[in-house]
Amino acid sequence: MKRSPLELSNTNIQKRHRKARMFRLLCAGVTWLGAALLAILLIQITLDGIKWLDIQFLTSFPSRFPYKAGVKSALVGTLWLITMIAIVSIPIGVATALYLEELSHKGRIAKIVEVNIANLAGVPSIVYGIIGLAIFVRGLGFERSLVSGALTMSLLILPVIIIASREAIKTVPMSIRHAAYALGATKLQTAWAHVLPASFPGILTGVILALSRAIGETAPLIMIGALTYVAFLPEGPMDSFTALPIQIFNWVSRPQQEFHELAAGGIIVLLVVLLTMNATAIFIRHKTEKKLQ
Repeated sequence: MKRSPLELSNTNIQKRHRKARMFRLLCAGVTWLGAALLAILLIQITLDGIKWLDIQFLTSFPSRFPYKAGVKSALVGTLWLITMIAIVSIPIGVATALYLEELSHKGRIAKIVEVNIANLAGVPSIVYGIIGLAIFVRGLGFERSLVSGALTMSLLILPVIIIASREAIKTVPMSIRHAAYALGATKLQTAWAHVLPASFPGILTGVILALSRAIGETAPLIMIGALTYVAFLPEGPMDSFTALPIQIFNWVSRPQQEFHELAAGGIIVLLVVLLTMNATAIFIRHKTEKKLQ
């Protein structure tokens, strides 16, 4: 018996709803699987490293003896590094995004630049390490200093900041721009005084993600020759340094179980630094959103 068009339509709708439910369950399963694996890793790291976390661990330099080893030089080096990366990458990245989105002519050159920025965001981090070694360490003679590390890591995260900032700028309603133009503002004045403040919360989100990536990268720092054993604190941008990812890598590569547990303690310290930095940025973003509203 031939079914009516209405019955066929109802059957197709039921099939689509069934497929939608299955896809939703699949997505939920994958999400919870990832969350469960992350929870297992965090629990294992906490169990291994929590017993090493004390004042001595935070205030001692690395040592060949596990019970005397600490993360003082690595922690201070990481704070130096992330501060210098932010000073270099945020103004350049946001200014580039603002120029490409608001001030540049949408011609062939702009298209080429946009495509290259998108491609650079997917380049492996070790490639940036090679570039930093060739240009900053050897070419410009900065040697294995904080400046070389900060400039190399800034190259790594600049594409991410530019892309995220452009997407945030695109979300600003055109009515804000038109109102500014109607009052006689130039393109530059509109972009600086109206578009940039309105897009700041979204830009800050991209900056948080980019700096989070920079603080956890190891390969570029190894490539430019960041030291694995530092028994002093850097006093200026041209000093040698180490960082928490380098120190963790050094401990993990040793055969003794105690150093593996020290590495777990270093990971906990790195996570605390990362979460503190993100919480501060989220607080600033929240305050900015309330002010804009």
